[in-house]
Amino acid sequence: MEMKQIIETQETDNGPVRLPVDRENHTYDDWNISYTKSHILKSVCINNNTCVRGEPNCCELCVYNYALKLPHLPDMVFHKNILVISHKSGARLEFNPIDALKLVRNEKLDIKVACSDEWKESRPAADTQEKVKPFDWTFTTEYRGTVNKKFRVEETDQKIDIFKLMRREPIYFYHDLTLFEDELHDHGISVLNVKVRVMPSGFYILQRFFLRVDQVLIRINDTRFHYEKGNNYILREYTHREAKVEQLKHVPPALFISPNEIAEQLPVISKVNEKLTIIGDGE
Repeated sequence: MEMKQIIETQETDNGPVRLPVDRENHTYDDWNISYTKSHILKSVCINNNTCVRGEPNCCELCVYNYALKLPHLPDMVFHKNILVISHKSGARLEFNPIDALKLVRNEKLDIKVACSDEWKESRPAADTQEKVKPFDWTFTTEYRGTVNKKFRVEETDQKIDIFKLMRREPIYFYHDLTLFEDELHDHGISVLNVKVRVMPSGFYILQRFFLRVDQVLIRINDTRFHYEKGNNYILREYTHREAKVEQLKHVPPALFISPNEIAEQLPVISKVNEKLTIIGDGE
């Protein structure tokens, strides 16, 4: 395992600023697991709004704005937080915030709560002459990770064996990354994070999108990945759970702020089991 801290220099109106970037790398059989972790995306263009799409000096904020076309980004976008699982064959599984935010619907949201108009008004568009476009201000995403063409993805009847994952094993490597987070103008929370755990028997990944709109609803989109040593595939399980708060009267409100606790109380709306097979490996 190799861990490094790199110092990046970023130009600002007040001169260059030194910002740390953590990186760690772990090898497991034919796999390499690595992550980068750093500061949040800046909220203003460092080039005084003169950035041009595709130009080398286009700032990171404008790269996001050009790619996403959302009226607003989450309060905190950890644009450098990336988890990568790569195989010697070239198969690659990645988790990054920009791909996750690309799946946020840029259309009017079905949920209508008192805070939504207030929330939008608190964040005017860059062009004050332009009305704020309707979009999913909860930043709900059905992102399931980014896979390259070295994986063949197909639905399967195979399921992740949770009992195997509950066995006590040494932990070779573990990390938890937040990809983005928003407090919905103090009316709840929207957060996407990903955790990875490597054991002697394989590795396990949990990516979770957690949404709580206070007094309205709770939503959890979980994507689990499990690789067992010796296999030429990874199992992926996506589960969407959701309930309106009025449906959770039997649940202590204290659990609403705990994703792990409240997840067990939410009904499953949809579920998809998939097999990600490494193309050309053992076939």
